[in-house]
This record gives sequence, structure tokens and C-alpha cells, in this order.
Amino acid sequence: MTLYQWFVFFLLVQVVHFLGTWKLYEAAGRKKWEAAIPVYNAIVLMKIISRPTWWTLLLFIPIINLIMFPVIWVETLRTFGKRSQLDTFLGIVTCGLYIYYVNYTQKLEYNAERSLHPANKTADTVSSLLFAIIVATFVHTYFVQPYTIPTSSLEKSLLVGDFLFVSKVNYGARVPMTTVALPMVHDSIPMTKRKSYLNWPQLPYFRLPGIEDKIKRTDIVVFNWPVDTVHYFFETKGKPGVIKPIDKESNYVKRCVGIPGDSLAIKDGYIYINGQKLALPERAKPQYSYAVALDGKTPIDFESLLKELDITDPVGFKSELKDTLYFKALTGANAQRLKNTPGITAVTREIAKGSEYGIFPDSKWNRDNYGPIYIPEKGKTVPLNLESLPFYERIITTYEKDDNGNKNDLKVTGNEIRLNGKVVNSYTFKQNYYWMMGDNRHNSEDSRYWGYVPEDHIVGKPVFIWMSWDANAKGLNKVRWNRVFTTVSGEGQPQSYFKIFLILLAAFFVGEYFWKKRKAKNS
Repeated sequence: MTLYQWFVFFLLVQVVHFLGTWKLYEAAGRKKWEAAIPVYNAIVLMKIISRPTWWTLLLFIPIINLIMFPVIWVETLRTFGKRSQLDTFLGIVTCGLYIYYVNYTQKLEYNAERSLHPANKTADTVSSLLFAIIVATFVHTYFVQPYTIPTSSLEKSLLVGDFLFVSKVNYGARVPMTTVALPMVHDSIPMTKRKSYLNWPQLPYFRLPGIEDKIKRTDIVVFNWPVDTVHYFFETKGKPGVIKPIDKESNYVKRCVGIPGDSLAIKDGYIYINGQKLALPERAKPQYSYAVALDGKTPIDFESLLKELDITDPVGFKSELKDTLYFKALTGANAQRLKNTPGITAVTREIAKGSEYGIFPDSKWNRDNYGPIYIPEKGKTVPLNLESLPFYERIITTYEKDDNGNKNDLKVTGNEIRLNGKVVNSYTFKQNYYWMMGDNRHNSEDSRYWGYVPEDHIVGKPVFIWMSWDANAKGLNKVRWNRVFTTVSGEGQPQSYFKIFLILLAAFFVGEYFWKKRKAKNS
């Protein structure tokens, strides 16, 4: 929906509210017109139902308001004597329209002094649960979101089984575009294959100010996968996948290696930005595939060697003679260590040659030799012709809209490119774009395969590992204790703050014990 459509929708909601409540306002000693003034009518309603004025703010926060509206409907009904379970049920299942029935057909008795305390233990539990859900949803949506690392694309920096806290405030929290969705879940209802959201209505993209000016090169970033389509919602044979709203596309985590305005190239697997080799932070450990040649005579204790280096088991032998092992993910340091091992005659990094199927925007490049490619910057203009169009076609038709907020219409006839009916030879970008790649270079589905990540797809920045779980280990070793309570970014190698946390936790409980004991003694 465009801003104009949302404005019309908002006014329509105000009309619906006025028609259904103006008698209630009068019965409470207020003026009829107060029910018709946007925002002010909500403030007055909070006074009528004896609830805090700040509740009004919650009615305008996406997702939070889905929880608050039923609460307000029920509170309004109870304020005018409709306290039965049936009244509560009808108020919720009719989406508040039951209030119309009360407004026009019932004798209105305003109870300004009604008790705000829950009538019984069940009601108290429900009230506490709703409050907890509202707070948790607010934090999850606008401050911090938990995230689990599902793949090895950032191996060594982030491991499969790492449980992260992703900060929304670093780059600025993105206001939910999908306005009708279950709180604190992503695209599906847990343990089902059902969507957790409605596609309509959608809010325009808007991001709150962040504590960082912008995404920096080499930042690890969580974002919505731009080319995500799923096939498991309401799965039917022969039916195409579901096109999700932006904020419901699958969450991916990669390292940002190119920012808006950069010229990016990959030469023999190494990234170059504006002609200079990209300098990675100390914690980043890029990995590549290697062939390891054996002399066939010297015995090698590979089990101990792999454990010492903490590297992935070899995929298998590269030749029928079994004289060459193939590793799919080795760091440069580990490759050098293997090279110095007796019995290993050569360690050769695999470098892709020629073209590779599935590379963006076509197959003329490969994962190790790519580009140069321009990363679009908001407000910058590029030439648009048949040669450059493949790089920017998806941006124009999928990620960006025309000046009225509608989907762009792009057509090519011969050598002529028409955009929204006009012949064009250039295009000016309306938002920033980024280039995301995994450190595990040969085992990462990233921008090399599906292109640019738009700014409106950015979710947040991983900042903290609160748990790390190794599914292949046994017993207590399943927990990677050296990774628990470590920061994701920063100088030097990661350091666990788990011991400090335990000390502070113990101090808190000891202090609380003596405080309660002292309080009991003085009472």
C-alpha cells in the first residue's frame, strides 16, 4: 500500500470507530465529536476505560497493535457493564464490531469506578501473559532478535549451531512492513507449514535512526534473502512457490564485502574493492577448497592432525590412485600447516576457471573470477543499455517502484528499453545496495549467485553469541564453552565472558539472600 492508500485506510478506520462508539463517549460524559478526531479519540478512550494515556502509542506500533486492539475492545465492553465471557468472546471474534450492537441497542451504563484488578487467577494469568507478549514482541521487533546459524557459509567466524542476538538498533530498526502477523515468529506457524502472516495490508519501507551511520565493509549482517520463494506453504503438486513480503523472506547471515558505490571484482578467489584487495578483520578466516597430494609412503595420523587444526574432514580422494585428498574448506593457515606435514608433497588451492552455471547475472564468470561489478548507490545514475540491463533489471522491476509507489514496467523491444512507457538510456537508483558473501568461499550461496541486497532487506547486526551447540559432539561437549557469551565483532580473537556472567549471577543471588534475611530480621 502507498502512503496515500494508508491515509485513506486510516481515515476509514476513524469513521468506523466514530460510528460504533459515539454514544459510548456521550454516556461517559464526553462530547460526541471527540470520537471522530484521529489520535485524540484514542487518548480520550483511554481516559474513559481508565487506562494509561501511553497505551495510545501501542495502538500505532505495527504487530503490537494486533495484541492491543482486542484488549481495548474488551476493556471498552467491561467499562459499560458487558463483563460476561460471552461478551468477551463476541467482542474479539467480531473484531470489535460487537461494540456497534452495544452502542445502538443497549442501555449504556458507564462505570467509571470499575475495578481494574483481574477478577480471578485465570484472568490474572491471561493479563500477565499478554503484558509479557507485548514487551517481548516490542523488544524482538525493534531492539534485539534471536537468530541461529543454520549453515557453514561463515565457518570459523560463526559456526553452525551458534545462537546469536541480532541488534536491530545498530543500523536502525526496520518498522514491520507486514502489519498482520503472529508476534515473535517469522514466516510460518511453529510446527506447521502454514503462513504466520497476511500479505495485505503492507506498510511502506521505513527505518528508525540507528546508532551506526551505515553498514561498513566486512560487517557481518543479517538480511532477508532477496530471491526467496518457498514451496512448502499449502504445498500442492505443480503449484509455484509463494512470493513472500520482504520482511518475511528467509533470514540470511553473510559478511558485507561491498557497500554502495563500490566497484567489486574477484580475482583468483580474492576480493578487490575499487582496485584494492579487501582487508579482512582478524576474526575473519576465509576458506577455500584445496587438493592435498600425498607421497603414498609416509604414514600420516590424519585423525590427530584434523583435530589439532579443527578443520573439516576431507571430502574424499581426488584420484583413483588415492594419492590426492580433497578438502572443501581450509583456511590459509591450515593449508600451510598441512604443507609442512611429512608425507604431504603439495597443497594446492582450487581456483575455478571458465564460466559457471548460475552465476549472477549470467554464466560468463565463476565464483573465483568475477566482475568488476558496480554496487548501486542511492541517487546515483548509471547508463542503461542491453549490456548493462542484466545487472539492474531485477533492481528496477522487483526492488524499486516508480514515483507513485507502483511497480515499474520494464520492456525491451530490439535495442529500445522502455520504463513505464518512456524510452530510457539511464536509471537513477532509489535506495542503496550491498554485496554479501560467506567466508567459506566455495560453500556459500551468496551475492555471486543472486546479486545485490537492497537496503530495505537489512535486518540487523549480530553482536553476541549466547550459546553454541555442536550437534556432532556428546554429553557436555555439545556445548562449545569457549564460544558461550562471546562477541561477534571486535578486535583480536573472541573471548568468552561466561565466567564473568556466572560470577555476577552468583553475586546477585547471594546479595538477594542476605538482603531478604536482613529485611526479615528488621520486620
